[in-house]
Amino acid sequence: MLDQKKHYMSWPVIALLDFVTIISFENIFYPFQNQGLSVVISWIFLLFTYVIPYALIATQLGLTFDNQDGGLASWIRRGTHSDLFGYITSWMYWTQTIPYLVDVSNSVIVSISWIILGNNTLGHHMSTFTFGMLTFVIILLFIIFENVFRDSLEVLSIIGGGAMFLISMLFVFMTVWALTHGAHIATQPFNLHAFKPNFSLHYFSTTGLLIFAMSGAELAAPYINKMRNPKRDFPKAMWMLALMTAFLTIFGTLSLAVFFNANHIPNDFKMNGPYYAFKLLGEQVGMGKSLMYVFAVVQLMFMLAQLAILIDAASRVFASDTAAKYMPSWLIKKNKAGRPVHSYTLTAGISLLLLLLSGTLPNINSIYNWLLNLNGIVSPYKTALVFVAFLAIRWQEEQFKSDYVYIKNRTGALIVGFWCFIFTFVCATMGFIPQDAAPGTKAFDHQLFMNFVTVGFLVVLGFLLPWLRKLELKRAAKNKILK
Repeated sequence: MLDQKKHYMSWPVIALLDFVTIISFENIFYPFQNQGLSVVISWIFLLFTYVIPYALIATQLGLTFDNQDGGLASWIRRGTHSDLFGYITSWMYWTQTIPYLVDVSNSVIVSISWIILGNNTLGHHMSTFTFGMLTFVIILLFIIFENVFRDSLEVLSIIGGGAMFLISMLFVFMTVWALTHGAHIATQPFNLHAFKPNFSLHYFSTTGLLIFAMSGAELAAPYINKMRNPKRDFPKAMWMLALMTAFLTIFGTLSLAVFFNANHIPNDFKMNGPYYAFKLLGEQVGMGKSLMYVFAVVQLMFMLAQLAILIDAASRVFASDTAAKYMPSWLIKKNKAGRPVHSYTLTAGISLLLLLLSGTLPNINSIYNWLLNLNGIVSPYKTALVFVAFLAIRWQEEQFKSDYVYIKNRTGALIVGFWCFIFTFVCATMGFIPQDAAPGTKAFDHQLFMNFVTVGFLVVLGFLLPWLRKLELKRAAKNKILK
């Protein structure tokens, strides 16, 4: 029976909430820079072999464990019958959000700089140290904001996700209009051969960023219990999510090829490319810089929405049913609102360390690119666990009943789940290879070292927490005996 006083979320809101964390207009720029026009083929291939299966796998998992607040960690724990595996998942899930939090906070500064300056000269007005400190301040302020403004998640999701999707569609449609009114395609030749992928080491090392750009479908699962009819509406939300992702990645990329030569991309394309795009579009349609300023404001709202969702969803992992066993009690202690506030402190601390490490890079653009590329490593490793959970429940499908079943045939489901896992894991591992520096250079070695140091630090810290929990329990037992 439905609680008449309970505030329910509609399936379009759930879809927009997930869209905010999965894909944005800027997410099509770095794949375009890395793979050129061939990335269109990559997007289409991934849509049918990865994005749609991923979204529907998340649907079955979410509806199988619809009473679990811990999300992915609870799925793994219940599916594998292992508290330890559940904890490992909790840790990986949380740690993969930190580079992204820093990256999103960087983007907030970049968007504000374009609103104020109207150009790409941020690096001339701000040192790398100042850039890092401002990023840290944004993270701290937003953690406070998240706890003060209770409805921030839903409000920002609707505004940020909706505005970003609308402006992304606007870019595509206005590009088509520009082509019909005399605009020329910048990428030449623009033929079938130009779309043919070059299966090189660089190609495969950058595919992890495509997975990162599209990952996050499982983030909607903790909000299933906020829907009136999850069985009917949650699959709708996931299909809407897949279609929105498909539209933006495929048609958005084709639109980029109109304004940018895929064979000669600006060095700061990952950081400033979206602003260049709307500036060029505005000039083409006779609107000057006005479209660029509109996008900069929307981008700012979108990034703030991402911060809200990432902080909220990641903190929920500390509410999982594995946290108490493997994490120190101070880390999972909750405030009156039921939020594990000390997890925010740890988040801020590791973010600061990451910013200090990125400060060894020569300029703001290189910091932005490295943090983005780091996400192409840590995020897919987390996403791979979604498929582990799916394989576990389908292997034991007699134990796990769901209102929704993706691929009725067990063998077929296992094959698809295993494919998604292997593909994700390999792409994550290949992501360790630096993408913005040539092999054999000091920059390449520096970034490779930073990649291993960062991931290694997060792994070691993950083992350290259970050890601290053991010491805490021993201390408690000793004190009990003394009393």
